[in-house]
Amino acid sequence: MDHKAPVKELFGLAYNPSNILMITITCVIVFIIAILATRRLQMKPTGMQNFLEWVMDFVKGIINSAMDWNTGARFHLLALTLIMYIFVSNMLGLPFAIAINGELWWKSPTADPIITMTLAVMVIVLSHYYGAKLHGTKGYIKGFFQPMSFMFPLKLVEEFSNSLTLGLRLYGNIYAGEVLLGLLVKLAKVSFVVGFATLPLFMVWQAFSIFIGAIQAFIFTLLSMVYMAHKVSHDH
Repeated sequence: MDHKAPVKELFGLAYNPSNILMITITCVIVFIIAILATRRLQMKPTGMQNFLEWVMDFVKGIINSAMDWNTGARFHLLALTLIMYIFVSNMLGLPFAIAINGELWWKSPTADPIITMTLAVMVIVLSHYYGAKLHGTKGYIKGFFQPMSFMFPLKLVEEFSNSLTLGLRLYGNIYAGEVLLGLLVKLAKVSFVVGFATLPLFMVWQAFSIFIGAIQAFIFTLLSMVYMAHKVSHDH
C-alpha cells in the first residue's frame, strides 16, 4: 500500500481517476444486483429477490431502531442504497490491488478519506434538508437554540464532529485492513517457505476483513439513520 494515487489535472483542477473508476465500478455492481433481484418479481421470492428482500427487511430494522416507521419509511431506499454501496465498496479491494507504474488503480473506494468524507457530508446535508422540510425552516433553525441560546455553538461543533467521525471511522477501518493485507503480500514474496507459512494468515485476515467491511457498512447506515432521526424528530 505504498503506491501513490494517480492524481491528474483537468482545467487546472486536480482529480483522482482511480477514485472515479472504483466509484463507477461500485455503482455498476450495485445496479446489476438490483436489476437481477427485481427483474422477475414473484409473490414467493427465490434467489436474488429473496436476498434483496432480506436486505430490505434488515435495513427496515435499522431504521426502526432509530425512529418510528411512519417517519423513517421515507429513508428506506436511502438506507438500502447506503448499506449496499458501502458494503460493495469495502469488498472491492480485498481480493487484490492493481498498481500501474507505481500508481494504485484498483482498491476499495472507501479506503480513501475523500470518498468516505463525501458520503458523510452527504448524509449530514440530507439530514438538515429533511429536518427543515418536516419542521419548517423557521422551526428547524429555532431548534438549534433550544433549550438555551448558548447551545448554538455547541450544536455547530456537534455537526462538524458527526461528519468527521462518520467519515473517518469508515476510512480508518477499511484502509487499515488493506494496509495489513499489503504487508502480508510483501512478506509472502520473501521466499516460497515464508509465503507458504503466510498463506493461512492471509486467508484468515481476508475473512476477518469481510466481516469488518460488513460491520462498517452496518454502522455507517445505522449512524446515518440516527443522525437523520435527530433532525426529523419533534424534540429537535
